[in-house]
Amino acid sequence: MTNANIKKQATGGDSVVAALRALGVDTVFGVASVHNLPILDAIRRDGGIQMIDMRHEQSAVHAADGYSRVTGRLGVAITSTGPGAANAMGGLFEAGFASSRVMMLTGQVETSFYGHGKAFLHEAENQVAMLASLTRQVWSVRRREDVVDSVLAAGRAAQSGRPAPTAVEIPIDLQYASAATDLTDVVCSPVQPTAPDARRIASAVTLLASGHRPLIWAGGGVNHAGAASALLTLAEQWSIPVVTSTAGRGSLPEDHPLCLGPLITEQPLSNIVAEADVVLAVGTHFQMYTTGFWQQRITENLIHLDADPTVIGRTYPAKIAVTGDARVGLELIAQQLTGSAAEPDWAARAAKAAAESRSNAMGHLGSDHRGMLESIRSHLPRDGVIVRDSTVPAYAWGDRLLPVYTDRTSLNPVSAAIGPGLPLSIGACLGSGQRTVVIHGDGGIMLSIGELAVLAQYQLPVTVCVFNDKGYGVLRAIQSATFVGARNDVDLATPDFTMLGTAMGIRSRHVSDLSAFDYAFGESVGQAGPMLIEIDLNAMKPMDYPIGAQELLG
Repeated sequence: MTNANIKKQATGGDSVVAALRALGVDTVFGVASVHNLPILDAIRRDGGIQMIDMRHEQSAVHAADGYSRVTGRLGVAITSTGPGAANAMGGLFEAGFASSRVMMLTGQVETSFYGHGKAFLHEAENQVAMLASLTRQVWSVRRREDVVDSVLAAGRAAQSGRPAPTAVEIPIDLQYASAATDLTDVVCSPVQPTAPDARRIASAVTLLASGHRPLIWAGGGVNHAGAASALLTLAEQWSIPVVTSTAGRGSLPEDHPLCLGPLITEQPLSNIVAEADVVLAVGTHFQMYTTGFWQQRITENLIHLDADPTVIGRTYPAKIAVTGDARVGLELIAQQLTGSAAEPDWAARAAKAAAESRSNAMGHLGSDHRGMLESIRSHLPRDGVIVRDSTVPAYAWGDRLLPVYTDRTSLNPVSAAIGPGLPLSIGACLGSGQRTVVIHGDGGIMLSIGELAVLAQYQLPVTVCVFNDKGYGVLRAIQSATFVGARNDVDLATPDFTMLGTAMGIRSRHVSDLSAFDYAFGESVGQAGPMLIEIDLNAMKPMDYPIGAQELLG
C-alpha cells in the first residue's frame, strides 16, 4: 500500500470531522461513550477542533447552546445513543425555545442490530422519534458514504431561517468503518439569510415614516441575526426609541439614550409603549413575561419582522407582516426610510418614562440586592457575559435591571427552566473569550453541579454566584401566594457550596454581607480562572417587597 493510499483511508468518524470543519466548527461539547469513541478519536487526530468534556449530556447541549448564542455560530454537542441521547432532551428543549443554532450528534447501535429489538447495549429503537419531537429535523445515517452529507445538511438546517436544533444519529459500525475516501474537498457554502419581500419592506417604510410616536420592539431575533449594528443605525437615524424583550437585551446598549430597556410592563414605560402609534417589532414572539400575559397594549399599526412567518400575528395582529432576516430587514428599512413625522419631544419623553420605571423598580430591591447589582456591573467589563438561571435574584434584577451594554452578552433560560445557567455559562465563556458571570440559586445549580469540574479542568474565567436561601425561593413565593398552610417540597438540604467548590479545585468564597460580596466579586474578575461565590441570602437584607406568583408568572 502506498503512502498516498494510506492518507486516503478514512473512518466514519473522520467523515464527521471533515463535515464539522466545513461547517466552521472549532469547538464541540460532549460526553465520551462507547458509541461515539471513533468520532472523538478522529477529533483528536485532526487537532483542529477542541472537545470540551462535559459531565452530563443535557449540559453538553446547554453549553453548545450558550456557545451559539454568543458567537452566532453553530453549537455542537456529542452524546451517546440511548440513555445519553435521552439525557440531552432538556437541552434540546431549551435550544428550541431559544431559537439556537445547535446540532446534536449521537450514536446508534450497529446497523445489523438496529431495528431488531434484541436488547443490544444502549439500544434505542425509537430514538429518531424522540429526537424529532424537539428538533427541526433528524438524520439517521444508514451508509458510511452518507455521513458527510447528513452532518452538513443538519448543520445547515440548524442555521437556516429561524434557528432551531437538529440531530444526527450515526450507528457505531459506520463510525468505525474505513474506506479510501478523499475528504480534502469537503466544503459547505454559508447559509444565506432570508431576504424580505421588497414590497413588504416598502410598505413598512411608509407606515414607519408616518408615525408621530414610532417605537422599535427588539426581540431575541435581533441578537441571533447579528443585527445590533443595523438596529443602532436605524434608531439613531430617526431618533426612534427602542424597547427590548429579555432575550433582546444588549441589541442596543442600555446606556444609549434611545434604549428604553426591558421594563415594558412597568409604569410609566408601559404607557409609552401603548402610546406609540407605529411599532416595528423585530425578531420577537411577544413572550408572556415581556408582555404581562399579553395584556400590554400595542397599536394596531404593528409592523412585525421575523424569520419565522408562523409567529407573526400569533399574539398581536400585524398590519404589515415581513418575513425575513432581522439584520437584512433592518438594513433595508434604514436605507429606504427618508423622512419621519415623529414628534420632536417623543424620544425624550420615552427616555424619561424608561428612567422613571427603572428608578421605581430599583427602589424595591433594598440596599443589599441593589448593591450586589451595582457591584457586578462596576467590576465586570462592558463586554463581560451575564448568564442568569431561573432564580429570585434573576427575576427581581438580573433579567431586568442589571445593565447590558453589548449584544450577545446576556443569556438566560428562555424556557424558564432551572439548572441550565452553569452549562450555558461554560459555552458562553468559551465562545466569547470573556469573563462570564452566572447568577444561580442553590436549588437550580444542583441540577448541573457536576459541571463545576469542567470549570476547574479548563480553568475557565467564570464567576459562579450561588444565591443560597436553602431551597427553591421562586416556588416558595408561588406557594405562599397561592396555597394556604405550611410550605412543602421547597425547603432543601444544601451542601456547603464553598467547600464543594474548593473540593472541585475552584477558588471559593462565602459571603454574608454586601462589602464581602463586592470584595469577592472584584477578586474573581481580577483573576484568570473560575471562582465560586456563595451568598448567604438569608443573611442579606431582603428586598422591600416579596415576589409573589403574579410577579413571577407575568
